[in-house]
Amino acid sequence: MLSVDEQMRIITSGAAKIVPEADLRKKLEKGEPLNIKLGVDPTSPDLHLGHAVPLRKMRQFQDLGHNVTLIIGNGTALIGDPSGKNSTRPQLSQEQIEANAETYVSQAMKILDPEKTTIVHNGDWILSMDLAGLLQVCSKFTVARILERDDFTKRYQSQTPIALHEFLYPVMQAFDSVQIKADVEMGGTDQLFNLLAGRELMEKMGMEPQIALTMPLLEGTDGVRKMSKSYGNYVGLTDDANDMFGKVMSIPDELMVKYYRLASTLSVAEIDQLEADLKADKLHPDKVKRALARNIVAAYHDEAAAEQAEADFD
Repeated sequence: MLSVDEQMRIITSGAAKIVPEADLRKKLEKGEPLNIKLGVDPTSPDLHLGHAVPLRKMRQFQDLGHNVTLIIGNGTALIGDPSGKNSTRPQLSQEQIEANAETYVSQAMKILDPEKTTIVHNGDWILSMDLAGLLQVCSKFTVARILERDDFTKRYQSQTPIALHEFLYPVMQAFDSVQIKADVEMGGTDQLFNLLAGRELMEKMGMEPQIALTMPLLEGTDGVRKMSKSYGNYVGLTDDANDMFGKVMSIPDELMVKYYRLASTLSVAEIDQLEADLKADKLHPDKVKRALARNIVAAYHDEAAAEQAEADFD
């Protein structure tokens, strides 16, 4: 296993926030593999490079010798994550959730090492919870604490309805961390409240609290808005090789290094060197972007498909 300093350099590369960073260093100094948690609600069957950002960081943790637990939120998806939403999410059926989960896992395993990935479903403990158990967990949080959440605050102030079941979402996500004894929980920057709720619940239940690690949201091919299917600026993980290559080539030059950090398979050292060479005008941006497009296509298809996609692009 690499030294703590070397691990911290890799873990912090591209990360938005680590709360608290000093505690992560202390956990690493113990020299034991950490349990890294990522929870995903299978609300859609189609993943894009933006969804893959936390999965790429999880893969880095795996390569450093740590354990990762991917939680399929077949329980929390019944509630619907209110993060960044200004209205109540429509509730999915159990059948929709299970079908989406199957697709999600097959796509996620193109990034994660299947041999080193533990997959669990939070419906196993959430859907079997009785009222007494639910009340015990809910009693650890106050309504004022839940209303501190930015999207709830905005909806409350604008008198936009908040359904009572939505309050349960951060509570149940926090309970996931208790169940699997997470050392680090990952998510996008919009997930920070949920991740900190996990820290709070673990502490109140006499456990060592998890570290919250957030990853930035990846801008789409337009270079402005976050990558989203609804904006039409996404690179889908199941796009064919030619489409994938062309879409990556269309991103603005100033986003290339960010895409390398958040979406490529290059090592942190390689990306640091590439960024330095670009700043020193030692590399031509077109050459760097082509290498990025080939890397991403090869990650989801193979090297031959990447070479052919570049030839077809030309």
